[in-house]
Amino acid sequence: MQPRTVSRLSTNRARLGHKAGHALRHPGQVLPYLRRAARDRWLRLRHRDHVAYYRAVMASDTARSPEAAVGGRPSHSRWLAIGQMQFDYLKEHGLQPGDRLLEIGCGNLRAGWRFIDYLDAGHYYGIDISPDILFEAQKTLVRYGLQHKLPHLAPVDNLRLDFLPDASFTVVHAHSVFSHSPLEVIDECLEHIGRVLAPGGFFDFTFDRTEAREHHVLGEDFYYRTETLARLAARHGLTARFMDDWEQLPHGQSKLRVTHADTAAPEGDRQGSRP
Repeated sequence: MQPRTVSRLSTNRARLGHKAGHALRHPGQVLPYLRRAARDRWLRLRHRDHVAYYRAVMASDTARSPEAAVGGRPSHSRWLAIGQMQFDYLKEHGLQPGDRLLEIGCGNLRAGWRFIDYLDAGHYYGIDISPDILFEAQKTLVRYGLQHKLPHLAPVDNLRLDFLPDASFTVVHAHSVFSHSPLEVIDECLEHIGRVLAPGGFFDFTFDRTEAREHHVLGEDFYYRTETLARLAARHGLTARFMDDWEQLPHGQSKLRVTHADTAAPEGDRQGSRP
């Protein structure tokens, strides 16, 4: 995965000039893009609501390759590597077996199966808007023999989290979710995440970062400024901190950590960055 260079962060991928230049440099990607654009137009006509639209995208992607649907590349080794990276990062940041973890957009348990294996039985709760990918998550549980850990897997229609109890999760995790979400979906999640987050807990989420104009590509990939998401969190009584150490890892997204504003912890403790 390419590092987040200044040139990449200043790129507006929605501009026609960028698309033309990219097509000239990568002619093999033109036909897949045109197919994706045609699918986007068709699904947009059928689904005006973004969650319904992206559920249809996931159904289409999962039918072709469940691993590619959550990772963009049809490679089992890449699927394993990205899941391992997510698990290692949280563990190095203090994740303990006794933590209760909510994974938003758990997919087919790319990282989830490692969390389930590590956490105490019944301490993992995964949600996703796609029933199709949750069927694949069940297969992952069987493949790794994790039925005895009693994980919870639930389909959702929104991110209001109203079916979950108050202050019930010490760690909340969302990888490559907000990178596919318009601002109103992110706002909905941040409005309600504080209720289910236990005192002293944290919510980690990745996003596609830009320093150019905020934009999206085909309604599937969204690029935000860090300060936009931090202000949104503050509006809901939360403190957001940019995780610098995540930038050193081989993944093309950035990460924010959100905590209750009145319990934000100083650097170096369970919620702090690695040295």
